[in-house]
Amino acid sequence: SRIDLAIRDGSFYENPALSGAMEAVKARGSALHLMGLVSDGGVHSQLSHLFALVDMAEKYGVEKVCIHPILDGRDTPPDSGLGYIGRLQAYLEQYPRAKIASVCGRFFAMDRDTRWERTQKAYDLYTLARGRHETDPVSAVKNAYARGETDEFAEPVAIVDAEGTPMATVNDGDGMIFFNFRPDRARQITRAFTEPGFDMFDREKTPELSQFVCMTQYDETFDLPVAFGSVHLEKILGQVVSENGLCQLRLAETEKYAHVTYFFNGGEETPFEGEDRRMIPSPREVGTYDEKPEMSAPDVADEAVTRMDSDKYDLVVINFANLDMVGHTGVMAAAVKAAETVDRCVEKVVNCARGHGYAVLVTADHGNSDRLREPDGSPHTAHTMNPVPFIAVGDWPAELQLETGVLGDIAPSVLHILGISRPPEMTGKNLFLGT
Repeated sequence: SRIDLAIRDGSFYENPALSGAMEAVKARGSALHLMGLVSDGGVHSQLSHLFALVDMAEKYGVEKVCIHPILDGRDTPPDSGLGYIGRLQAYLEQYPRAKIASVCGRFFAMDRDTRWERTQKAYDLYTLARGRHETDPVSAVKNAYARGETDEFAEPVAIVDAEGTPMATVNDGDGMIFFNFRPDRARQITRAFTEPGFDMFDREKTPELSQFVCMTQYDETFDLPVAFGSVHLEKILGQVVSENGLCQLRLAETEKYAHVTYFFNGGEETPFEGEDRRMIPSPREVGTYDEKPEMSAPDVADEAVTRMDSDKYDLVVINFANLDMVGHTGVMAAAVKAAETVDRCVEKVVNCARGHGYAVLVTADHGNSDRLREPDGSPHTAHTMNPVPFIAVGDWPAELQLETGVLGDIAPSVLHILGISRPPEMTGKNLFLGT
């Protein structure tokens, strides 16, 4: 990634946003808080990026570095957090001015579904040291496991000294660097710290920060320093479809809405001309989706049918969230129900689509529910690296063959179906042979 390359070539340590935050707290004699997901999952963060920030803070002479690790257990095994906290503790032994100040599961600190009560628990932990108190972060994780809490769901814990005084809370003049690089789960806690007039929950303490730095651009509306700004992508699928005067629909429930809009459009929030969007609310009455494995898939399918019946759209992009979101729970019976639900919904969508003359491509960007157990029988809750299906349904010539490919080949294949030439900026290939 760009961040890894910057660390290797040394430019990371001269990054204006990062150095600005460190210079600001050094001048004030205040604390620098480093917050983010501590794992090697590579989906939202990388542990090596935190290590580089700690190195950088030492080089800049920051007097007090307070680290707020968020436990993963979703893109990594559910009990791997203990190892990551141990690695972090060992790394910090060479830096006496850097301490772990809290431990919290991503269920709270990284909510993206407007469950603000979860975000508030993380915010109150960081600003008020509200939560359980422990003197050692490794013990804090062990005790969470003993209570039956896996990494993702670990309740907020403030680390305190022998007298019970918190190692750190976020105070006026302090600086914060949020080192997650993926935007969707970084937005809510960022808003809580930085948004003028924030009213999603009552904040007992509202520290005036010297800096709040986002590792990447979390939202175009955030007026905040960004360490690694967005890279504008040209001639992506949605743009090319729009430029050819066609209409498109993006449809998903809340949990995957960003994936069919913001991410699908290369990190751009604004829809292209002729692009309609529809978000179906994800269930809010359950804490985890193994309790309702059908999620909102039936409503997504119904909406897809309604929209296709309008004969308005040339391209319809739909995401069914179930097999990812339920797969993250590691509950086998729930994942089976999720698969059965998606089977029925896909059948409904495909039948309608074929009735309106659409070709249908069914695929995925990663696996999850395809592996729900580790070799030792424990739950597997992370994404998998297995090949994913690419199923093409349509009126194809008898000689049609599908070539094995990668995700980057799907957009050129869609353009082929639409009769649009692939722009040179698209480096993928058309997967349809014999057409």
